[in-house]
Amino acid sequence: MAAIETARPTDRPRVSCHQALQIAQADAELAYRDLSGYRIIVVLDEDGWHVDYELTKPLMAGGGPHYIIDAVNGTILKKRYEQ
Repeated sequence: MAAIETARPTDRPRVSCHQALQIAQADAELAYRDLSGYRIIVVLDEDGWHVDYELTKPLMAGGGPHYIIDAVNGTILKKRYEQ
């Protein structure tokens, strides 16, 4: 008997890039208030959406927030603040 392959719910993200960014932005604004000094990088990886806020001026002290957001349900799986 041959195995039947079925699509897993994680095969395709249900949370769009824009939605992942909105989720991260809402949390980041609470912690950082002003995010104008950051470049935002959003990448879909195997473990979810990675949303990273990188300083636009490399000589500034500190850093921005970093998130991994579940691509299926939009839950923040991991977050790290560099201040």
